[in-house]
Amino acid sequence: MRQLFCLVAALAFVSPAPADEPITIIHAGTLLAVPGEAPRSNQTIKIEGNRISGIEDGFAAPGNGETLIDLSDKFVLPGLMDMHVHLLGELGPSSRTDALHVTTSMQALKGAMHARRTLYAGFTTVRDLGGKPEAIYALRDAIAQDFIEGPRVIAAGSALASTGGHGDVDGYKAELLTLWTPETICDGPYDCRRATRYAIKYGAEWIKITATGGVLSDTATGTDQQMTDDELIEIMDTAHGLGVKVAAHAHGTNGINAALRAGVDSIDHGSFLDKESIKLFRETGAYLVPTLMPGHVLPAQMEGNPFFTDAIKAKALAASAASKESVGKAHEGGVKIAFGTDTGVTRHGDNAQEFALLVAAGMSEMEAIRTATVATADLLGMSDSLGTIEAGKLADIIAVDESPLEDVTALERVSVVIRNGRRVK
Repeated sequence: MRQLFCLVAALAFVSPAPADEPITIIHAGTLLAVPGEAPRSNQTIKIEGNRISGIEDGFAAPGNGETLIDLSDKFVLPGLMDMHVHLLGELGPSSRTDALHVTTSMQALKGAMHARRTLYAGFTTVRDLGGKPEAIYALRDAIAQDFIEGPRVIAAGSALASTGGHGDVDGYKAELLTLWTPETICDGPYDCRRATRYAIKYGAEWIKITATGGVLSDTATGTDQQMTDDELIEIMDTAHGLGVKVAAHAHGTNGINAALRAGVDSIDHGSFLDKESIKLFRETGAYLVPTLMPGHVLPAQMEGNPFFTDAIKAKALAASAASKESVGKAHEGGVKIAFGTDTGVTRHGDNAQEFALLVAAGMSEMEAIRTATVATADLLGMSDSLGTIEAGKLADIIAVDESPLEDVTALERVSVVIRNGRRVK
């Protein structure tokens, strides 16, 4: 008993009570606190710990012990959010052979590098929709525990897909296909129920499904519906019953509409929307996450790159040609749109190039910014803590040198990043 008392006393001695939370004062020359509302000039933001405690007009002087971050010559806005990334990899000529040589541990380390680039580009929260579960969950948790720098990661792990569909492994000899097939490949509603529960058990915060064929699968099976209606319904019912939302990779019209009817929370890509799609989006309240970047970047990279087989080239060109028109239709039709890039297919850190593509598709600069702040927070169900600069919310704040309301490409040149109340760039 005496030994136990001494041990407890020693632990108490080396574990002092936590100090007061640090207080940071930001002088913002122009502050877009709530995208969609007019910006305000000469504002002071007060941060206590990792949350915003108040905003006031003018440049308030910092008190004793308070840290001042002078952004009086900057345009300040909420941290950006990307709803479709793949942090563990980056498409290149060796992507197919990398599967033979790159370990899961190395994938996680590469993911750490990509996460840091993403954070420094001004993206303080991302939704990772498809990656080796062990690696992406470790990366997510390491960032959350401040072991490494990166954006807040909402991770799905490996996608639910039908056998032979997009999201299943393809393009290798049979022995490797058998060895590498994910546990989340499912056929029929009951097997898809199992796969949904399996993914959530091992750490998925969202379920990602591949409702349709995909551009980068090395198969000539097209880009329309691959998961059946009963599979889609079972996945939605199971995931939603466990409090987890569902994102659907969906290019082709039939697959988009089937996923919307089943109750999906977001359609990612949405390359071939029709009038029925617009109607279903409005009725269900689902979000469209357009991911225009690959269609803008990939066509120029395909020639001479061994990754792009004839089957992949044909699908990539068709999808990229349709995507911009579909985003324009969705915007005009009042569909809720959230920012996403499919980064990993494109280069990590270039995420903000999506803004100019959204503006070219018919959005105003303010609307485009709103897709990456207010809308993304709503899609994640995190509007109480993210998306705007208001008292009580997490202090995720960025700054640029020019107004993105006049030139949205200013967001490609982020000069200051504050995440969780700590200045990281």
